[in-house]
Amino acid sequence: MSSDNGQGSQNSSQDEHKPIPVNSKESGRYCWVCFASEEEDMEAAWVQPCNCRGTTKWVHQTCLQRWVDEKQKGGNMTKVSCPQCQTEYIIVFPNMGTLVLFLDTVDSFIYKGCPFMAAGIVVGAVYWCAVTYGAITVMQVIGQKEGLAIMEQADPLILLIGLPAIPVALLLGKMIRWEDALLSFLRKNLTKIPIIRNFSPFGITATTNIRPESNTENDLPPLTSPVSATRVLCGALLMPTISMFLGKCLFDSVKSNFHRTILGGLAFIAIKGCLKIYHKQQNYIRQCQRKILDYTESNISTYIRNNRRNEE
Repeated sequence: MSSDNGQGSQNSSQDEHKPIPVNSKESGRYCWVCFASEEEDMEAAWVQPCNCRGTTKWVHQTCLQRWVDEKQKGGNMTKVSCPQCQTEYIIVFPNMGTLVLFLDTVDSFIYKGCPFMAAGIVVGAVYWCAVTYGAITVMQVIGQKEGLAIMEQADPLILLIGLPAIPVALLLGKMIRWEDALLSFLRKNLTKIPIIRNFSPFGITATTNIRPESNTENDLPPLTSPVSATRVLCGALLMPTISMFLGKCLFDSVKSNFHRTILGGLAFIAIKGCLKIYHKQQNYIRQCQRKILDYTESNISTYIRNNRRNEE
């Protein structure tokens, strides 16, 4: 019995001091970047940089360095965190001296300040372009000599505020879509008059039986068209020039250049508005009366024949 107990205690002590295999699945190291195990590269340096557990807690030092470089994109001071547990990596750099530290600080300041400087340059360029445009507009509307005389006698602060306000006011005025409001008013009220309902283009509106199968207003095309930013910009900035030329053509008898330009601008707005209202109403009628035909041979031949006729 004593011998058996001695052998058992000896075997248990041997089992306790028996080393656990490092290459087992539970204790083995696997890089979560390249998915390589410790057996494949025995000389690679390993690191546990975060609070992850399990198979994602180990990573090759070189693989992690490459992954950090991709995240920092050339900026050494950018903080990088683990994609799984969001733990910030402890990145330590060697001491390169005071000069390198100073250059890093200057480079970081320039990198952070350049976007604000570029935005300021763009805003300044736009401002001075607006000032130049305002001065040219004043000379177009009032006259070259009169405009220069007024700007020379005016307070510089008023010029710096008033001249760039001219293109801003033109853009805001261009965005007022008074034609749509007038078109909606005409559609609702002119149809009540019998003569206009029978002969004018406003006789066909959303209230008439254009689409018999349409029970709601949502089935009809919209009243307004989408706004184009480039069209609004070009129309607003070209408005003074068009008003000046139209004023010379239609109101040449008016001696004052300012009054002539104002009359030309009002005439241009009125003519353009009437044509735009008429065009929108005709497009509205055309969309309300359109139909989709059956895909048959007769309809196909008719469709091709009409397209050829329109091209000719």
